[in-house]
Amino acid sequence: MVEVTITYLEMEARPNYARPHQPLGHQAALLHAENPPLWYFLSLYRAVGAQYQWTDWFERPESELREFVQHPDMALYTLIRQGWPAGFFMLDRREKGVCDLAYLGLVPEMVGQGFGKYLLQEAVHTGWDGEGVEKMTVNTCTLDHPRALALYQSAGFAPVRQEIITRD
Repeated sequence: MVEVTITYLEMEARPNYARPHQPLGHQAALLHAENPPLWYFLSLYRAVGAQYQWTDWFERPESELREFVQHPDMALYTLIRQGWPAGFFMLDRREKGVCDLAYLGLVPEMVGQGFGKYLLQEAVHTGWDGEGVEKMTVNTCTLDHPRALALYQSAGFAPVRQEIITRD
């Protein structure tokens, strides 16, 4: 068992920074997946989250996974670089007035190339583009990338509470 600290963050207004430009010298495309198959989400989830102990969705019933991934108020965006998925983010708008950044991450080969900040800022702008959004939320934990919390704060999220759990 390991102790994990979860930090919950919020952003109550659209940030004042402009929509980001991709890192210089790196061409990529950000694509919205319409009604993505479960295997597609799980492959991104595994590719990005394996080193951070993202395992929850592999242990849940398929019906719960389907309701999450294919819900009409969920949006999955994939960063494609050189023809393969380099990262992704998911926006959850199931709660009225709230857009939760449910997932965000890069595959290991892309970490350190400047795409983390780009992907996060693009996710934030895309989240605020949704109709009726009054607040964005996100959470991170001590199992995530060591710079995740600071990156969220640099994008305009502020911590609102912490929770300590134990996990296998």
